[in-house]
Amino acid sequence: MKHLVSRLAAGAAILVLTASAASADSFTLWVRSDGSNFMPRIVEAFNQSHPDKVELQIVPTAEMVQKYATAAAGGAAPDALSLDLIYTPSFAAAGQLEDITDLAKSLPYFDQLSPAHVKTGSYKGRIYGLPYSADASVLIWNKKLFKAAGLDPDKGPTNWAEIEAAAEKVNALGGDTRGFYFSGNCGGCNIFTFTPLIWASGGDILTEDGGKATLDTPQMRDAIAFYRDMVKKGLVPEGARTDTGSNFFAAFARGNIGISPSGAFAIGALNTQYPDIDYGVTFLPGKTGGWSSFAGGDNFVVTKGTTKLAAIKAFLDFSYSLEGQTLLARYGSLPVRGDVSDAALKDLDPRYKIAAEAMAKGRTPYSVVFNDIINGQNSPWVQMVNEVFFGDDVDGSLANAQETMQGVIDTAPGN
Repeated sequence: MKHLVSRLAAGAAILVLTASAASADSFTLWVRSDGSNFMPRIVEAFNQSHPDKVELQIVPTAEMVQKYATAAAGGAAPDALSLDLIYTPSFAAAGQLEDITDLAKSLPYFDQLSPAHVKTGSYKGRIYGLPYSADASVLIWNKKLFKAAGLDPDKGPTNWAEIEAAAEKVNALGGDTRGFYFSGNCGGCNIFTFTPLIWASGGDILTEDGGKATLDTPQMRDAIAFYRDMVKKGLVPEGARTDTGSNFFAAFARGNIGISPSGAFAIGALNTQYPDIDYGVTFLPGKTGGWSSFAGGDNFVVTKGTTKLAAIKAFLDFSYSLEGQTLLARYGSLPVRGDVSDAALKDLDPRYKIAAEAMAKGRTPYSVVFNDIINGQNSPWVQMVNEVFFGDDVDGSLANAQETMQGVIDTAPGN
């Protein structure tokens, strides 16, 4: 009898293992190269601990949108991808993404996921993308320069007047030191760091549904005047005028810039690559106080028609677990699940908590034509910001950008 029981138990075990192997699946996943530090680690951890497997491909960031659009049109798209959240509405509107509303709402922690990501992941009341990786825009300052200028090195500016006053004192140190830096010819940089100044002051550049451009507002004009004044006073290096983003982080990293709007990514980069720079992190303020942030990063989207939803859900569950969120945090992304954020960040630089708070309450403009109106190098947004910061005709530049942007929105598919 004992031998019979043992043989039956062994047979049952074999059947379980066979069934498990038979039910295991694999799916293909693309991530833009901005995520090349954290995504391979999460995929490796998942593949080692789960029967399902992920086949990962890293795509250069600048090529991702076109590459995926071409692959989706040709029936050769991956099962899923980590996509810059601002592009989710565009691909959803084009019918290339799977409706994952039921999957999303089945997650017991769904209401803890980054609301800005969930918003951009939605289209016409359905969900096509879920938060995956995150960044947030913040303000950073050089503590060494603050101290040399007679400022409190441990206190960051809390409004525009304090930013400008501190920048003037740092600028007065002379040499190649300058008080403030921003990339003046970069659409993506300025939507990320300039728009929060407007949000924190009560304004916006688009309506909530992305259907109307709202560029010419008192808040926009005040923010423009703020930047123009610092440019006019020589607080901003001349090179900012033509910077398309290549010096967005590098300018501050040289150690001769007092204050710069930046992103949470700067914390890890400064800590590992520029450990001699003593810096502070705070929120991007409104004109007279308050603060806001651009919630950036990626949404996890699924290609329409994939048959790998079970394996994809298993991967998402792992990514949203404390282990997954900790891996994200450790290797370059802010957590996107609010109820485990503190635990995921507890062993990291405490400045990440400021960035995480900024992201959790951050905003992301919603548009099905985001690249055409904002990010593209010939977009009305990038043309406008460069002209209004450095040119002579603010009224004309605003009027032209408003008209051009609204024209693109009005002719977008589905409008």
